[in-house]
Amino acid sequence: MTPEVKSDSVVIIPMYNEKENAANIIDAVIALPHQFDILVIDDNSPDGTADIVKEKQKEYEGRVHLIQRAGKLGLGTAYITGFKWSIEHKYDYIFEMDADFSHNPNDLLALYKACAEDGADMSIGSRYITGVNVVNWPMGRVLMSYYASKYVRIVTGMKICDTTAGFVCYSRRVLEALPLDEIRFKGYAFQIEMKFTAYKYGFKIKEVPIIFVNRVLGESKMNSGIFGEAVFGVIKLKTSSWFTKYPDYSKK
Repeated sequence: MTPEVKSDSVVIIPMYNEKENAANIIDAVIALPHQFDILVIDDNSPDGTADIVKEKQKEYEGRVHLIQRAGKLGLGTAYITGFKWSIEHKYDYIFEMDADFSHNPNDLLALYKACAEDGADMSIGSRYITGVNVVNWPMGRVLMSYYASKYVRIVTGMKICDTTAGFVCYSRRVLEALPLDEIRFKGYAFQIEMKFTAYKYGFKIKEVPIIFVNRVLGESKMNSGIFGEAVFGVIKLKTSSWFTKYPDYSKK
């Protein structure tokens, strides 16, 4: 029997109470024409999400991986855990994606192409690079998200339209270079901090247009505290950057 070729890509999907979506999102990613492995980070979901993932591990042996944590520790720490695991397992391209189908699994292919073929170090599934591509969000939330990204762009100087996006591909060299243990924020501000740090390191960042669809099943994890962290965290990021010397990876 010919041994299965190891994928160069892994998709990190944090899950908390995602029993309605867990099996379907795993099936959708596995079905893509490029081989993407999956790493689920489950924060001790009381609804049995981890049990569903374990069944999928049996179905897709060697393709689906699971890290179970003791409690709800925050989105940022989930991704940091996933990043370290992915580096250890030598994946070349490491993705962030939500479990609730707000990110279309088919768009993983475009994010992959931007890095693997077009030379980006980091690609972002952007809701705002070609206007406002958000479906089924209340208008107030659309405006809040859109102008939050504008605000971040103005304060930080980043040339990124969707600064709070959570649909991202990193090449391994980015995550190996960034000081993961020094990333401070856990919610929306985590996404901003990762982009800002990669930007300051001189990595090539490319935005890929996507359509973001509000979740149909399960409950949103968004709250005002997470959004507030982003608003005030941006100021902290900017001011601390004045006193930080960043290595330059733009020519490496």
